[in-house]
Amino acid sequence: MSRKRFVAALMRHETNTFSPVPTPVSAFGRVGPTDGPARGEEAVRVYRGTNNPLAAYIDIAEREGAALAVPIAANAHPSAPAPDGILDLVAGAVLEAVGQGCDALFLDLHGAMVTEGFDDGEGELLRRIRAEAPDLPIAVALDFHTNLTRDLALLPTTLAGYRTYPHIDMYETGMRAGEALLKAMNGAAAATAWHSLPLMPHMNVHSPSRPPMQAIMDRASAAEDGGEVLLASVFGCFPLADIEHVGISAVVQGPADRAERLVLDLMGEAWEKRADFLFEIEDMADSVARAAAMSDGDGPVLLVDHGDNTGSGGNQDVMAALRECLQQGLAGMAAGPFADPEAVAEMIAAGVGAEVEVEIGGKTDMPAMGLKGEPLRLRGRVRRITDGEFTVTGPMFTGVRLSIGRTAVLDTGAAEVVVSEERYEPFDVGCFTHCGIDPASKRYVLIKSRQHFRAGFEPIARGIVMLAGPGTTTSDYSLFPWKKLRRPIYPLDPDIPSNLPSQA
Repeated sequence: MSRKRFVAALMRHETNTFSPVPTPVSAFGRVGPTDGPARGEEAVRVYRGTNNPLAAYIDIAEREGAALAVPIAANAHPSAPAPDGILDLVAGAVLEAVGQGCDALFLDLHGAMVTEGFDDGEGELLRRIRAEAPDLPIAVALDFHTNLTRDLALLPTTLAGYRTYPHIDMYETGMRAGEALLKAMNGAAAATAWHSLPLMPHMNVHSPSRPPMQAIMDRASAAEDGGEVLLASVFGCFPLADIEHVGISAVVQGPADRAERLVLDLMGEAWEKRADFLFEIEDMADSVARAAAMSDGDGPVLLVDHGDNTGSGGNQDVMAALRECLQQGLAGMAAGPFADPEAVAEMIAAGVGAEVEVEIGGKTDMPAMGLKGEPLRLRGRVRRITDGEFTVTGPMFTGVRLSIGRTAVLDTGAAEVVVSEERYEPFDVGCFTHCGIDPASKRYVLIKSRQHFRAGFEPIARGIVMLAGPGTTTSDYSLFPWKKLRRPIYPLDPDIPSNLPSQA
């Protein structure tokens, strides 16, 4: 018997169509934004043993004794729509590898990628692959924040989505998708049922670990884990994209009757609970005051600015939250990272130990939101300068080597402010510890995140206060200039009919 040949590839980008941060093809790096895609054996080396679907695919191939080609692994931080060239690059690499012989294709995708010409980047990739390989078995692993389209749901053979947010089950998701593909290749029923709702949840309250999503995800997981169906995935959607197919959705694969019944049950429950997916926004000054009034205890109070979250496409240089914290007299604080290469360069030029006055952040305007950048002038001592590299030790992206670019720490007395050349959502404490700051010893830690911070920071926190700062990742959907979004959609259109909406 000849040895099987598998192909695996990665293409991930979560697109915020309102973001001012550009996404050139060069932004699709190995695990960072500037080092270019990984290819071949280098991709295997970079991703092997990490908490990523691609790592699971590598392990499946080795276990099955199959030859594995990994033609490309391209990952970009959330930002503005990418050029169509990234689809040309990835599709070309994948199809070239498939053309050399392929028994099964394993894809590690995001599910919320928009390019300049395609609102459904992953669907376009799959369309190009299917045009050349219509019968090829294809497994796809997707992010929980997928914006599901018909092609993305129906073109893969098997499809699995993350069950967690923060995403700590990425490797497991790759295993689910890949194992199901092998079962389907051996005759397991894999009919696909899918549904998408005109329901935009607030990302602060749609985590599968807490109500209202918890019961819905638990029902899907129980059906899959118990063998009722082959795969069952629920997607919370990525609502910061002005495209038609935003909305909570689900895909179920297995015997056709069971799959159809389960997907309607899952979406019916989500629709009934739609009001529970709304997040009440508090004035930022009131939130900071509430944090300041918290009694002392072990660990820091986390102040989480979700209006300028890199992990959702924010520019990470909006300084309003830090300005408010300092104005209200918070001290014993670690803050950042703030993305500002110019400020980093100034502090490096001054050197460790130098007293400097520097403008931090506010270098980026946000025209889609009508916001101008406002730098914050700070005086302090340059405490540390690093290369910005660290290995993730927390449960999200475990084992991945990251670089946030050259990094400097400015000690103002009240706060140690971390400034980096590159954007980074702090889901791992390494962004602080690598530059000599122990966040667990601080009274306050100010970070820009939404939910991923919980992976690395929640275990050390004595309290969490969400800050509704300004930016392109605000939770106030009324502030966005929607043009292409399907309407009516809840909660923008609260009088939408109460019955379960039909398929999009």
